[in-house]
Amino acid sequence: MTRCPRCYLPAQRCICSDIPRVATRTRVVVIRHALERHKPSNTGRLVAYALENSELVDYGGTAAGTWRFAARSGDAVLFPARPPQSEPPAPPPRRLIVVDGTWQQARRMVQRIDALRRLPALSLPPPAVDPPRLRRPPAPGRLATLEAVARALAWLEGDDVAAPLDALYALFVARSRAAGRHRG
Repeated sequence: MTRCPRCYLPAQRCICSDIPRVATRTRVVVIRHALERHKPSNTGRLVAYALENSELVDYGGTAAGTWRFAARSGDAVLFPARPPQSEPPAPPPRRLIVVDGTWQQARRMVQRIDALRRLPALSLPPPAVDPPRLRRPPAPGRLATLEAVARALAWLEGDDVAAPLDALYALFVARSRAAGRHRG
């Protein structure tokens, strides 16, 4: 099967022409685990394609021991803390750091990257309604990367920013399911 080299979906299900360009005040930095780089189910790459004010960096693999991330004043890491926050932080973060990988990979990344451990965590309340997903989350309120970024930006900047990301996630799930490899 031939895959799109950009979205990694089967070529006949490619969503690249449907990826919106969304302007945000918040800079979003996706730190993707190296093992996620070529997975068709990875949504971190879609965040970087859709958000004008974003960056995607890979973590892990052979360079993991020398990899460095410099935190800045005004940064927050999007990661579930206990308990979830009931309202957005004031002032909102200028830069939102998003770890992208399986839940186990993401947890390890936050533990191993010193700068991330010291950042305040932005912990989202669980969604009111669970949208269709590629797979069942390991616990309630756990979200795919694109879905989590959309929720965070809705919280920080409003639903107008999140709506195109939500639509992109729904399209990604529908096309992935149509390819026949996932159960939700």
